Amino acid sequence: MSATLRDPAALPRLGWTLTALMLLWPLLQLADFRPAALFEPGNLAAMGHFLAGFLPLETSPDFLALLGRATVDTLAMATAGIALAVLLAVPLGVVLTRSLSVSAIGPGRGGWVGQAVRGAARMLLAVLRGVPELVWALLFVRVFGLGPAAGVLALGITYGGMLGKVYGEILESTDARPARSLLEAGSGRLAALAYGLLPNAGQELLSYTVYRWECAVRASVVMGFVGAGGLGQLMDQSMKMLNGGEAATILATFLVLVLAADGASEALRRRMA
Repeated sequence: MSATLRDPAALPRLGWTLTALMLLWPLLQLADFRPAALFEPGNLAAMGHFLAGFLPLETSPDFLALLGRATVDTLAMATAGIALAVLLAVPLGVVLTRSLSVSAIGPGRGGWVGQAVRGAARMLLAVLRGVPELVWALLFVRVFGLGPAAGVLALGITYGGMLGKVYGEILESTDARPARSLLEAGSGRLAALAYGLLPNAGQELLSYTVYRWECAVRASVVMGFVGAGGLGQLMDQSMKMLNGGEAATILATFLVLVLAADGASEALRRRMA
């Protein structure tokens, strides 16, 4: 190969790759990551014996009725949690958006006040999303008792912090000229948001919200293990009773639920395109 056809960035990329591998290796050792242990004869036999306990699937009418109610609870928990998260995230995300600040249209118009408010909002969002939803669920289960109410609040708080941060970043990265023109013309912040930023950012905001709803469906199942209701709580009960057939049926239902949520979000994204 001639010198003119060589990639000038090949050596730097190779150097960075080797550096990343050198940093990754001790981390894998600290984590005791040994994938070869999966294929040891004793471990394979133990996994096979464990998986055999999941068959046959439980299909009794009484259990399927209980499973249906738990599935509805899981969907309701995820949807209500995301609705609460959006209610928290929208005002906080708008506060983070500098292009909607009055100081953006000219110097000396309360810039330090806006910076202080944005700093407080950023700190609040960090606190909300910094605590995992599972920890919030453990707290609210003690307040409300067993049931989906604890899961709704846990999802709403944690996902509200996540959505608020991303909403602010999306709005901040959107072309700010239309919003600034409206502010300079005397428009209010809400009008500048609705007519200056949302026409360009609305699709991305909605797409990320739908993605987070998918994540909330999965998180709802996990929070059920700490008493937040839904499929997770039913799974926890089946596992404690060593009923592998019920657990397998719940897992199959959860898989269908995730696939349905993914299909619904994909259809919505195609409609928005």
